[in-house]
Amino acid sequence: MNDQKRLIVRLTGAVDLSLVIVLILRGTNWLGALLIVEVLMWMVRLVWISPILLRFIFRRLLHMIPIILTTIALGFFLIRLAPGDVFTAMALNPQIRPEALATFRDNFGLNQPWYVQFFKYLWNVLHGEFGFSENFKAPVFWLVNQRTINTLILTIPTIVLAWGFSIPAGIIAARNQYSWKDQIVSILAFIGLSIPNFFLAFLLLYLISVSGNWLPIGGMYSVDVNEMNAIQKFWDLAKHAAVPVFVLTTGTTAGLVRVMRANMLEILGMQYTTTARAKGLSERKVVYKHALRNAINPMITLFGFQLGAILGGAALTENVTAWPGLGRLILRALLTQDLYLVVGSLIYSVALLVVGNLIADILLAVVDPRVRIS
Repeated sequence: MNDQKRLIVRLTGAVDLSLVIVLILRGTNWLGALLIVEVLMWMVRLVWISPILLRFIFRRLLHMIPIILTTIALGFFLIRLAPGDVFTAMALNPQIRPEALATFRDNFGLNQPWYVQFFKYLWNVLHGEFGFSENFKAPVFWLVNQRTINTLILTIPTIVLAWGFSIPAGIIAARNQYSWKDQIVSILAFIGLSIPNFFLAFLLLYLISVSGNWLPIGGMYSVDVNEMNAIQKFWDLAKHAAVPVFVLTTGTTAGLVRVMRANMLEILGMQYTTTARAKGLSERKVVYKHALRNAINPMITLFGFQLGAILGGAALTENVTAWPGLGRLILRALLTQDLYLVVGSLIYSVALLVVGNLIADILLAVVDPRVRIS
């Protein structure tokens, strides 16, 4: 069966490459083209490799539809509860006539009931139109797409670093319970949990500024970025991202370490691990071959929620560090009551959260086949 799976993957590899080239030639970003093709092709491969897993994925995808629709409805309802709209601040300008404001509101449909606006917006979304931002004078889809990429530049390294540190740290703490190693890991975890992200960001920026500005203290690129080559641009981006990534990683790692430690302690105390030791297996094999596989399942479940938690923590961190990400865009849209920008940002945020949970469900189904038929 494994040989058949490898043969299917090899035969469809040429199709993957061809589709990626076609999408790139049609103007699609290479990363976006690669993601789209791989997702679609793996859905096709699962028809032969694992139909049960494919049905499991389709069920999860169907669950995404009511979640996103509810998010759009709540976004419209909540933003309409606040008095005023995006044009309210213009009313304070004596040079703008009330007739002009009425015309603006009529053009944007803001003089209609929220439920009418909701169904019109939903119809436009189904046709790929997410509205227009009055504040930024740009299409919402372009704005949110650009800011989402910037936020993912912070989110992906945060997830990699947090998981890469928390899993081995949790294992070390559990294997050396109440020892100095466990105490150090626990202290670091409690410090990370107790310090708010925005305060830690302020503190780091202050320390950097008083110690010689050895790292940039705001923004995403330097002012002379256009004069740099590709390697210099990457290094400049990495230096600007260092502070927000460190801040987000600290809070995320702290929670994951505590969960991993508790899971390992529970699994190491179970009867089957005691039996494995009694059979003469080494402690390393007991921990990493038997205990870790069961202890990692709850961590995989948390993976989907971690993406939403990181996005929530990124909002204030992005504002403190002047990082032009999605969280900063949402806060500005809320403050200015930019209706279509708020709802468009919410759709992207919820979509990222749902996709994160979908990835976690798929990983859990791969690790534990019992999940596929649940």
